[in-house]
Amino acid sequence: MLGEDSPVVFVFGCIADNQSLFIQESMMDSDEHALRQQIMEIGRRLWKKGFVAANDGNISVRISDQEILTTPTGVSKGFMTPDMIIKMDMDGNIVIPHGTHRPSSEVKMHIEVYRQREDVRSVVHAHPPFCTSFAVAGIPLDKCVLPEAVLTLGAVPIAPYGTPSTTEIPESITPLIRNSDAVLLANHGALTLGADLMSAYYKMETLEHSAGIIHKAIQLGHVDVIPPEAVKKLMDLRRTLNLTGRVNPCFGKGSYTGTEQEQTLTPGKQGENRPDSDHSELKAPLK
Repeated sequence: MLGEDSPVVFVFGCIADNQSLFIQESMMDSDEHALRQQIMEIGRRLWKKGFVAANDGNISVRISDQEILTTPTGVSKGFMTPDMIIKMDMDGNIVIPHGTHRPSSEVKMHIEVYRQREDVRSVVHAHPPFCTSFAVAGIPLDKCVLPEAVLTLGAVPIAPYGTPSTTEIPESITPLIRNSDAVLLANHGALTLGADLMSAYYKMETLEHSAGIIHKAIQLGHVDVIPPEAVKKLMDLRRTLNLTGRVNPCFGKGSYTGTEQEQTLTPGKQGENRPDSDHSELKAPLK
């Protein structure tokens, strides 16, 4: 005999929950469902590559002039499901409640990007180790070192430090994102923008790949930059290929950690010349 406390009650509860989920999914159009799946895939890639730890990072995509999809807080980005993805308006309000799932407080940063850049449809924020190391050291990735990075990222600046969950971070990135699709966040991580989800994600991959190579070259004791005449050819190629997005011109001379007067970038205030700081253990002058 089945009593009032029978497991059947639980089963019916699961059925009800599944029906609710089915109704929510049936209300989505196929494009929105595909975008949710793509956000999940990018979250898995970020987690597998070690670009995020625990519940770090966030991803968003603009689905209309007034709405975005964004990842939840308190959830590992490697283990999301479609129902966890949250639809919000451009004022930061949840359009359709998703149970206990709430958006990250850093969604303010994403919304600020969309307000500043109508051409951007997706934003990825993560904490890749090499990028974040440069951000912590106060060293912008603004030298012309790798052709791929010159073409797709250009000079990557560092936004001043802002307290998480406040408007300080959106305010700190505003002047930088107007001319750049990639920004390092001081003592925090990295932010990349794109015309679609995969474009924003691939820029994060390129940024971390470049930062890793530069970091290793510094350890070897020397980093060559691409000469100015070759950089000009790359920028001409960028125009020929009609690549989307915005890039700041990178520097063809200088030093990441040396003591040269020209473009000396040593740890400290973001991108500021620090002639009073030697850091001789990391000298790697650029030609």
